[in-house]
Amino acid sequence: MKTTSEWNQMKQNGEKITMVTAYDYPSAKQSEAAGMDMLLVGDSLGMTVLGYTSTVQVTMGDMIHHAKAVRRGAPDTYMVVDMPFGTYHGDVDTSVENVLSLYQQTDANAIKLEGIDCLPVVKRAVRAGVPVVAHLGLTPQSVGVTGFKMQAGTQEAAMQLIEDAKAMEAVGASLLVLEAIPSDLAQRVTEALTIPTIGIGAGREVDGQVLVYHDLLQYGTDRLPKFVRAYADFNTAGVEGLSAYVHAVKNAEFPDEATTYKRKVFEE
Repeated sequence: MKTTSEWNQMKQNGEKITMVTAYDYPSAKQSEAAGMDMLLVGDSLGMTVLGYTSTVQVTMGDMIHHAKAVRRGAPDTYMVVDMPFGTYHGDVDTSVENVLSLYQQTDANAIKLEGIDCLPVVKRAVRAGVPVVAHLGLTPQSVGVTGFKMQAGTQEAAMQLIEDAKAMEAVGASLLVLEAIPSDLAQRVTEALTIPTIGIGAGREVDGQVLVYHDLLQYGTDRLPKFVRAYADFNTAGVEGLSAYVHAVKNAEFPDEATTYKRKVFEE
C-alpha cells in the first residue's frame, strides 16, 4: 500500500493517480481487482446507496459502517474516508476528536475534509498523526449555499482558491481534491503545490482523477454530470437480467434440472 511520500513521487514522475468512490464490499473488491490506486468512501453514499436527497443527511455512523465494509473488500488499497456534514464545523477540539474517531474506527489511510474553513482542524489533525485530504472548489456539503455549478469562475475567486490550496498544503494536507473548477485554474493550482491534486470536473492537467463508482458504471444513476464519462451500463444490464429472471420464474423455466437438488427422501 502506497504512502504519502509515494503519492508525491508519482506527482514528480508525472504518473497519474486513479481514484474511485467505493461504498461497500463488492465495489471495493472490484476496484482493488481493477488496480485502482485509491478508494474514497465518499459521503455521496447518501444519495447513491442510501437514497438521501443530499450528503447533509449522512451521519458518522453511516460513514463508519460503509468504510469498514470497504476496508474488508479492499484490504490492500489506500482508503480515504469523508468526514460527514456537521462533524468538523464546531469548536476545533471537538472537530479533531471526531476526525481521530473516524480514522481510528475505520482503519482509514486518510480522512477528507471539505472547504477552507476547516483549516485549523486540518492543522491539528495532521499534528495528531492523521493524514488529511483537503477538498476545494465545489464542496458538496455546501451546495445549499453554492449550488451544483462550476466554482471560482472569476479571476478574483480563482486567485483566492490558489491561496487556499497553498494554505492547505502549508498546514500539512497530503492531497487536494479539486471539484468543478476551470481547467486552467486547476493546472495553476497543481503547478503551485508539491502535494498531488485529484480532479473531478477539473480537467486533465491535475495529478489524478476521481469519479463516483455509480456514475462511471451507470449503476442506479438517472443523469450524469458534465464531467463524467461512463465506462459501462449497469442500469441496462441489471434490468435486463432481472427481467429475464422474472420471465423465467413466471414461465416455470427456473429452477430447472441443473439448479434443483435431487434425492429421494420419501418412499413411493
